[in-house]
Amino acid sequence: MDRWALACSITILILVIFLPLRAADDRLVPGKPLSPGATIVSDDGAFALGFFSPSNSTTPARLYVGIWYNGIPELTVVWVANRETPATNTTNSSSAPTLSLTDTSSLVLSDGGRVLWTTTPETDVAAAPAATAVLLNSGNLVLRSANGTTLWQSFDHPTDTFLPGMKIRMRYRTRAGDRLVSWNAPGDPSPGRFSYGGDPATSLQVFLWDGARPVARSAPWNGYLVKSERRYQPPPAGAAKDNASSAAAIVVYLAIVDGDDEIYLTYTLSDGAGRTRYVVTHSGTYQLQSWSAASSSWAVLAHWPSTECSRYGHCGPYGYCDETAAAPSSPTCACLEGFEPASAGEWGQGKFSEGCRRKEPLLGCGNDGGFLALPGMKSPDGFAVVGGDRGGTLEECAAECGRNCSCVAYAYANLGSSDAGKSPRRNLTRCLVWAGGLIDDGKVGAEALGSYTLYLRIAGLDATDDVFPFISCDVLFLEYVEGRKDEGIAGLIYHGHFFIG
Repeated sequence: MDRWALACSITILILVIFLPLRAADDRLVPGKPLSPGATIVSDDGAFALGFFSPSNSTTPARLYVGIWYNGIPELTVVWVANRETPATNTTNSSSAPTLSLTDTSSLVLSDGGRVLWTTTPETDVAAAPAATAVLLNSGNLVLRSANGTTLWQSFDHPTDTFLPGMKIRMRYRTRAGDRLVSWNAPGDPSPGRFSYGGDPATSLQVFLWDGARPVARSAPWNGYLVKSERRYQPPPAGAAKDNASSAAAIVVYLAIVDGDDEIYLTYTLSDGAGRTRYVVTHSGTYQLQSWSAASSSWAVLAHWPSTECSRYGHCGPYGYCDETAAAPSSPTCACLEGFEPASAGEWGQGKFSEGCRRKEPLLGCGNDGGFLALPGMKSPDGFAVVGGDRGGTLEECAAECGRNCSCVAYAYANLGSSDAGKSPRRNLTRCLVWAGGLIDDGKVGAEALGSYTLYLRIAGLDATDDVFPFISCDVLFLEYVEGRKDEGIAGLIYHGHFFIG
C-alpha cells in the first residue's frame, strides 16, 4: 500500500472513530456515565447539562445535576435533578458522583454507592431497549427509546423556571398539576417558600403562593385571549431612554390549550428573541427575564405582583384594586358600587384589609334590590361554577343567582364562537356565582385579558339603573388546533399574554 492510500485509510479511520463521538455530545448513553467536570451540550449550544455547585453557595462541597444556559458569564440554572439530595464534591475520582443511563432506561445519580436521584419511565420500556438521554435545543432533557418514544422528560418535572415550549398543566379529573417552586436561596436550590401554578380547587386560574398563603391570583380564565405581549429590554448604556428603537423588542406568544383531560399553559417567543424565561424568584415574585448582552445581566421585563394593590386580597372584602388609573397615578383600592369602607379611619391611612361594607343592607331575598352590572372586572376569588362548561344562557345564570338568597354576585362568559370550527367544545358557556364576601376583586378594563362583567346584588336599585340583563357578552376568539402532534398541541388554543401583571 502506498503512503497516499495509507494516509487516506488513516483519515477515514479517524472520521469513523471520532465523528460519532462529536455527534453524541448532546446525549447520554448506557455505559458512558457523566462525571463532575464533564457536560452534555445541546446541538445548538444554548444549554448544558452537568454537575454544578451554586456560585454563591455557602456549602461548595455540595454538587447538583442541572441544566443551565450555556455561553453566558452568569451561571443561570433552569432545572435541577437532585435539588433535595446534593452529592458530595470530592477530589477522589473513584468515589466521585456520576449520572448514568441504565440498561433499564432510567437515569440514575449515584454518589459513593448511594442512589441520590433516579427517573421512573412514564411508559412501558419492556419493548423499548437502547434508550438515550438527549438534551434538546429547548433545554428539555428527554429520555427516548430507540423507536423515538419519549419515556421521560425534564419539562414534565419543572423546578423554578418556565421555558418556551414547556407546559404548566392542570388535570381536570384529579386537579393535580405542575408547579414552579422557587429556590430556597440564591446559593441553595432546595425547594423554597414560593410557588406558581394552577389552582387545585379549579382549573380556571393560577396563583403565586407563599407556602399555602396566596400572594397573587390571575383573573379566572374566560377564553378571552386575543393578543400577544410586546416587551422591551432596557436600552444600552448611553442610549436615550425614550428611544424605543434602541431597545430590543421581545414578543411573548402565550397560549392556553384546553383538551379533554387537561388544560395547560405554554408560550413561544418572536423570531430572533434572545434567552428569555419566566422564573419564580426566592424573594417571591414571578418574573419575565431576558438576557442582556449589553449589560451581561438578566433584565426584568415584567413581574407579578406588579403593585402592592394587586397582591391577593389587599383591598379586603368587597374592595377592589383599580388598575385602570392613568399614569402617573398608581393603582389603589376602592369599594364596589353600593359599598363604603368598613373603617374610614383605617382606609384613610392606606390600610385596606378590613375592606368594605354595604351602604344599605339587603332587606330580604326577592324583596329589595337587583343586580348592578360592573364591566371590566377581574372576578373575585371563591366562586362556584354552575353547570360546568355548560352554564346555559346569561338569563339562566342570573336566575340561578337570583333565587339563591346567599348569592351576592354572578358572572357569565360565552366560551364559544364560529371560529371554533369542528371543536367538540365550541358551544360552551360558563356561569360563576359567589356567596359571602367578595375577595381579591379588581377593575382591569373591558379590553383586559380575563375581564368579566360582574353582576353585583345591590339594595335600592330601580328600573333606571343598569341592571341585568341588558348587557351583551363579548365574542371570544379561539381556534381549534388539529394535526399538530409534532408540536404537542391538540385541542382548543387561546392566544395571548396571560397570568402576569
